[in-house]
Amino acid sequence: MDVRLRPYREHDRDSAIAAHEVLALDDFPFLLGWSPSTPWSNFLAELDEHRRGVGVPEHWVRGTQLCADVDGEIIGRASIRFELNDYLLERGGHIGYCVLPAWRRRGYATEILRQALVVARSEGVTRVLVTCDDDNEGSARAIERCGGVLESIVPGESTSNTRATQPGVRRYWID
Repeated sequence: MDVRLRPYREHDRDSAIAAHEVLALDDFPFLLGWSPSTPWSNFLAELDEHRRGVGVPEHWVRGTQLCADVDGEIIGRASIRFELNDYLLERGGHIGYCVLPAWRRRGYATEILRQALVVARSEGVTRVLVTCDDDNEGSARAIERCGGVLESIVPGESTSNTRATQPGVRRYWID
């Protein structure tokens, strides 16, 4: 498959921000830790530091965020955590990934996850926790294709501002 996980580069700024804006419509953060007031070069430096465990924000862990590239175009991303805190152990896992809507249903999620597993293992993570919303059938299939074994489903949470309940979280382990 022609998808490649790689670090963001200076010239990715506009397309990465456009991806962030597209997924913001679904209340899904594409560029974790970025804000419009953050210069792109500063964001890239922060990502490099976080991979090395330097300047990691409170409640975060050492990890990396990589874009998924097809022929020079950003089609998704992976965030890879090299350790787990309590929240990540219950709901977030070692790897988070996404594919932009225009690129879905082509097998890219499975390939992004497969490559993210290689990165996690290269940093010493041997047993990888990957989670997805209970109602996200496509993501569940991608995780299962990569060897994920369902351990449990954490019940959904009520949001503080509404009476809505977020979906449960499926927790998979990949050895």
